[in-house]
Amino acid sequence: MRLSAKTACAAALVASLVVGCSRAKIDRVEWPIMGTIAAVQLKGELTPDSGRFTTDVMAAFNDVSDALNAHVATSEICSLAPLGDDEVLAKCADKMKPCYEAAFTLMRVSGGAFNPRWRGPKTLDLGAIAKGFAVDFAVEGMQNRKSAGLTGGSGVPPLQGTESTPGRDVDILIDLGGNIKSVKGNWRTGVKDPNGGGFAAVVELREGEALATSATYYRGSHIYDGRTGLAVSNGVASVTVLCHSAKWADGLSTTLFVLGPDEGRTFVEEKGRLLTGGEEIAVLWILSDGRQMKLDPAARFQ
Repeated sequence: MRLSAKTACAAALVASLVVGCSRAKIDRVEWPIMGTIAAVQLKGELTPDSGRFTTDVMAAFNDVSDALNAHVATSEICSLAPLGDDEVLAKCADKMKPCYEAAFTLMRVSGGAFNPRWRGPKTLDLGAIAKGFAVDFAVEGMQNRKSAGLTGGSGVPPLQGTESTPGRDVDILIDLGGNIKSVKGNWRTGVKDPNGGGFAAVVELREGEALATSATYYRGSHIYDGRTGLAVSNGVASVTVLCHSAKWADGLSTTLFVLGPDEGRTFVEEKGRLLTGGEEIAVLWILSDGRQMKLDPAARFQ
C-alpha cells in the first residue's frame, strides 16, 4: 500500500504546523508504504521546515515502491522480470540500478541462498533488499541536493538547517519496516526477543549506521531458501545485521537467516567486506531455542 501524494503532503504539513506553533518536539511521523510502516523520527530543536524533510523521505520511498513493487503489473520490475540479469541491468532506471545490482551480486556470491528469482527464472522479487535500498535512496537523495547543505564525513554528514532539513541540532532516524538508519546523531535501539517479550539485545546506532532484522515474527514463515524455493526451517528465529548500508543490512539479514549461524559466519568472514566496501559488519542470530550467536568483534550488541 502506498501513501498518496496528497496524504503525504498533508501529514508533513501537520508536522510543520505543530512545530511552528508550539516549538515542541516531534518524536515520530509515520505512514503506510511498501506493505509496512515507514517513519521519520526527530529529536531536538525543530523548525517549521521539519515537515519538508519528512515529505522528501516520503517521495523517495514512493519512487522505490512504484518501481520495485513485484505485485503491481505496471511496475518496472514486472516489465523486466522475463529478461536475463544483464538485460535487466541495461534497461532498468538508473536510480534503481544499484538495487538490482546488489540483488544479483548477493545471489551470485551466496550460491543462490539469496535469490530474487526464487519463484522462477522469469520472475523478479526484490522484497528482501528493496526496503533497505529505499532507506539509503532517501538519504543519498538528500546528500545529492545542494540545498541540503551536507558537508563532511561519516557517511551521513551533519545537517545545516536549510529548507530541506529539520534544523541544526535535530537528530534524525529513518525507519522502513524495521530497516532503520541514523541520518544524524546516535540512537539507542533494541533487538526484539523473538521468543518472548522485551529486547534480546540493545544497540547504540551511530550516525550513518543502519540496522535490519529478518525474523519469523514479522509475517510468519515468509523467508525462503533461494536454492530450493522452500520456506527456511533451520532453527533460526531472527537475524539482525548492523553496517553502514541499509541496503546491505537488509539483504544480508535475509541471506544469513537462510544460511544459519555456522555457514553464515563463514560467509560474512569471507565475503561480507567485499560486499559492503570493506565496512565492518556485526551480526546477531537468535535461535528458536533462545540461544544467541554473534559475529560481533566490536561488541556492538549488548
